[in-house]
Amino acid sequence: MITVNLKRFYFFLFTSTLLSGAIGYAQQQTIHTMYGKSVEPSELTEGIKRIMEQHSVPGLSIAVINNNELVYQNALGVSNIENNEPVNGESIFEAASLSKPIFAYFALKMVEQGKLDLDRPLHEYLPHPGFAPESEEDAKLITARMVLAHQTGMPNHASGKKMKLAFRPGTGFGYSGEAYQYLAAVIGMQNEVGWKEGLNDLFQKKVTEPLGMPHSTFVWDDYIAEHKVYGHDEDDGTPKHRVPSEGYWEDGVFSAYSSLHSEAKEYAQFVIAMLKKEGLKQETFEEMLKEHTHFDEDNPLRKEVGQTGWGLGFAQKRTPEMTMHMHTGNNHDFQAYVMLVPEKKYGLVVFTNCARMIQVVSGLSEILGPQF
Repeated sequence: MITVNLKRFYFFLFTSTLLSGAIGYAQQQTIHTMYGKSVEPSELTEGIKRIMEQHSVPGLSIAVINNNELVYQNALGVSNIENNEPVNGESIFEAASLSKPIFAYFALKMVEQGKLDLDRPLHEYLPHPGFAPESEEDAKLITARMVLAHQTGMPNHASGKKMKLAFRPGTGFGYSGEAYQYLAAVIGMQNEVGWKEGLNDLFQKKVTEPLGMPHSTFVWDDYIAEHKVYGHDEDDGTPKHRVPSEGYWEDGVFSAYSSLHSEAKEYAQFVIAMLKKEGLKQETFEEMLKEHTHFDEDNPLRKEVGQTGWGLGFAQKRTPEMTMHMHTGNNHDFQAYVMLVPEKKYGLVVFTNCARMIQVVSGLSEILGPQF
């Protein structure tokens, strides 16, 4: 306990100095919220500093999109609270489950190219050996559409055990990273690239290179090794050097559900492509963004945060005025958030190197209006 308090003391001791070194960008403009309010960049920056100090957030990368264009981006705080190395515009974070929406975009490219059928059972492409005997027959019903809308019945993580389906595929909702990994394996096999570095190379060729995201990757590389910030333990705030040499992110692993490394201004390029409907056909975007899974009033996510359903890759929160398409990311020592509203040509991306993303987004909502 004494160690934790000392870490927090040193964090606050250096906060004012480090935050004053925030990275600014010439293209910043007045920010127009979805609710008719205008916010100056300096006001947002000062607000972010207050949020970070109040909630002991070590480092943060943020981007705001107006009228389908990037109008504000910033990198604030420190990579590691013990050595106080500043975060900057090149700093890389773990995207965690923000991996899933951009992987869904990639999967839909495979659909357009005839490598994948949304409604053909994945079993016909590649039988999965990991199902419990009582679930083997039902598992043959699982399709790519069900994976992207979290309708497979597969667990979030199998943890090395045989998987028993929670429900018959297509009849319920169950958030599943395992299902995304199954789909990644199918795509890798269909393209004859496997599901490690070769799949990442294909992802970069089809997604990050066209979108101008040169340093975003599912697989570890030298740039990530040089620029990745430290995560901070969700319980005691201890910095963690989450690199392969420390037992994290094994070299070559493509985890479709969680291993993307990026930062806000690059990930915002994907959000802008979603808003402008670039990189996929119009009808594919319509399919991606429509509601595939509807949450009843008693659904826990609907009761807790107001989410009304799920599309192909993004959760949704529908109101009479707009639909927020959103996703959270939680790798414990890193958390992230993305949200876009096509009707408002608006988007938000936040990466943090700690477990207090919810507090950050709540604070941003006080400045920009509800963002979640």
